[in-house]
Amino acid sequence: MNFNLNFNNIAESYLFAEVADRVAKYTKANPDKKVLKLGIGDVTLPLVPEVIKALHSAVDDMGKAETFKGYGPYEGYSFLRDSIRGYYKKIGVALEDNEIFVSDGAKSDLGNILDIFSENNTVLVPDPVYPVYVDTNLMAGRKVIFADANEGNGFLPMPDYSVNADIIYICSPNNPTGAAYTKEQLKEWVDYANKKNAVILYDAAYECFITDKTLARSIFEIDGAKTCAVEFCSFSKIAGFTGTRCGYTVIPNELKKDGNSANKMWLRRQSTKFNGVPYIVQKGAAAVFSDEGMKQIQQNLAYYKRNAKLIADCMDELGIWYTGGKNSPYIWLKCPDGMKSWEFFDYLLHNAQVVGTPGAGFGKNGEGYFRLTAFGSEEVTKEAVSRIKALLRK
Repeated sequence: MNFNLNFNNIAESYLFAEVADRVAKYTKANPDKKVLKLGIGDVTLPLVPEVIKALHSAVDDMGKAETFKGYGPYEGYSFLRDSIRGYYKKIGVALEDNEIFVSDGAKSDLGNILDIFSENNTVLVPDPVYPVYVDTNLMAGRKVIFADANEGNGFLPMPDYSVNADIIYICSPNNPTGAAYTKEQLKEWVDYANKKNAVILYDAAYECFITDKTLARSIFEIDGAKTCAVEFCSFSKIAGFTGTRCGYTVIPNELKKDGNSANKMWLRRQSTKFNGVPYIVQKGAAAVFSDEGMKQIQQNLAYYKRNAKLIADCMDELGIWYTGGKNSPYIWLKCPDGMKSWEFFDYLLHNAQVVGTPGAGFGKNGEGYFRLTAFGSEEVTKEAVSRIKALLRK
């Protein structure tokens, strides 16, 4: 027996596990202190009534012989894929049904998609970055290089033609920084990928927070993207499915190399390693895109957007530099007084009992920065903002 020693190249502890451990130790030592969590990007509002109704109906279907469902299509039921296709059509993107693959979430597919690419590929990711992009490639032994995201470029690095990459990760609006590319900026990345014969793995998990018309909801709004991009999205943020688990990946039929189709390879991979998302969950997901479902979901999104504004306004009042807060549920702030990320984490936890996420956990360029999330309850967000103001005004 031999283990995959590439695991020795990743951090022993996942970022959020370290956050949870520090919070648990503090809470145990200070049971009388109420800790407010604005760290992990988990939602707090319940599923909307239209989704719950669809879930109950699907449960009833499973109890009747005439509507019972066993194994479903590997790529997802047609009723959900049709709903997703209709969602894209509203933003001017035309998709074929066979280009949409239903999954149990964007995180899974962002790692699993690597099965269809060579282990010899060079991977380009921004720094700072969502740890999954880096860790999944290091586990497979790929070479990972970094695009320099920093305060000077608003944490939105642009292509460097002197750099050769085969796989490019882009998340917009970005996790952790909340920064979002304009359509013109994304066009530069699409042109770069097509020129380099590379693929863009585009994480659109937070597209539902975009209100600025100059920003893209999908990479496929950009001319030329269908020959160089795969898009990943999730119901976790738009509909609160973090515990229900459902997402989708879009692989255009035009994405090919040397006669090999990425779309067909992914279907072959899924039919071998994945048995699909439960019928009950897919029925709930389809309800998200119904007229009533979208109406209810927009109310939930507005709730989180108000929370984001509360935090952003707090940073403005304190004169703290940040990105995000608009078109994004994340606020990426510069730690005051030159503090390091984990130093500021402990300072906030011990003096205000507020939990965020240290930027250093997202890469070397995250050092000195800190992420707060708008996914807490309104009550918790208001109280946390009040505590932060009282502490940092000192």
